[in-house]
Amino acid sequence: MRVCLASTSPARLMLLRQAGIEPLTVAPGVDEDALAASAAAERGGELSPTELVLLLARAKAADVARRVSAQEPAFDGIVIGGDSMFAIGGRVYGKPYTPAEATRRWHEMRGMTGVLHSGHSVYRIAPGAEPREATETAEASVTFADDLTDAEIAAYVASGEPLHVAGAFTVDARGGAFITRVDGDPSTVVGMSLSTVRRLAAQLGVTWTDLWATVEPS
Repeated sequence: MRVCLASTSPARLMLLRQAGIEPLTVAPGVDEDALAASAAAERGGELSPTELVLLLARAKAADVARRVSAQEPAFDGIVIGGDSMFAIGGRVYGKPYTPAEATRRWHEMRGMTGVLHSGHSVYRIAPGAEPREATETAEASVTFADDLTDAEIAAYVASGEPLHVAGAFTVDARGGAFITRVDGDPSTVVGMSLSTVRRLAAQLGVTWTDLWATVEPS
């Protein structure tokens, strides 16, 4: 059974590969900022982090599921979409993009605990059948070291690693040394809760182990 990851995130791809899955990767054609702004305007107020990550995850998965179904009618498997957002001190943080913003965030986060919100959407696609979707969010709290020095923050930002990840940190690379505690599924902090995706796949009648890549005996 095939797996398509509706993302080009290296962290999400790595997670699936470490779990024994070799997915097809397709970049979703979703304008996230426009979608979030439209949803907020329709409601008359901002969405909560949980609502927003689920909205974006569903949009990404739906876009890729439609394209895969059209381009590969014989595709039999699942499409996985996800989105993540970090909240700390009453503020919601996506990707910082600039060194100045990443530095500001790390000075604010030092010694604090925040929550990483992750939205998941899984589509089951099979020839001759209507696509079916299952969704869920997951959360994990993250505590940052209180003895982190300004020099360490500057060096981390200079590495470029925190600029293009939600919350301006990673737990599975350079940033991991600056995190003292994670409560919840650790893979949620990396970018996608594997236990959540497994549960959603099961709801759609898919056994997780059937998604493992076949390994030829040596």
